[in-house]
Amino acid sequence: MIIAIDGPAAAGKGTLARRLADEFGFAYLDTGGLYRAVGLSVLRAGGNPADAGVAEEQSKALDLALLSDPELRAEETGNAASKVAALPGVRANLLEFQRNFAVSPPEGRPGAVLDGRDIGTVVCPNADLKLFVTASAEVRAKRRFKELEERGVEPDFHVILADVRERDERDMNREDAPLKPAEDALLLDTSNLDIDAVFLRAAALVKERMAPQ
Repeated sequence: MIIAIDGPAAAGKGTLARRLADEFGFAYLDTGGLYRAVGLSVLRAGGNPADAGVAEEQSKALDLALLSDPELRAEETGNAASKVAALPGVRANLLEFQRNFAVSPPEGRPGAVLDGRDIGTVVCPNADLKLFVTASAEVRAKRRFKELEERGVEPDFHVILADVRERDERDMNREDAPLKPAEDALLLDTSNLDIDAVFLRAAALVKERMAPQ
């Protein structure tokens, strides 16, 4: 079974995806982490994340060990990820890896949960269940603010909100695989819901899809 979860930054899709994977014993892939790893590679190489040539080169030689690097969650890395993700060559280089993960989950798991920006529309258009998780820009900025505070950073809310809106604009208006719900995706707005409520709704949907199998 393949579950595709899409949505903008800080909407809660990653937390939901991990919980669903744990609940049903499925493999989990944070596809945004792949783009963050490419962005981080470009930054460490001293390159510009918007430079297609540099970004594509780094995506071809991607070191998966970067997926556990502490700097992967840094704001600078997130912005770099949004820029490299807008490049068709980078997306093409990472597409096969994502599709193979979905079709043949590691460790013989009975299913896979992938979250990102284009899972239901491009990576896994035939997924058994597609969810589009979203929330208002203000709510997402508050979540990011709190997350940074908990790491000991002193963030500026207005800067974070501006970054969230800028990334939304870039993700939704890029030419290749823009962020948008798949036509058959189910919308989950988490603006006024806590993660437990969102999880219960999503888990019920997974059980419904598994029932006929």
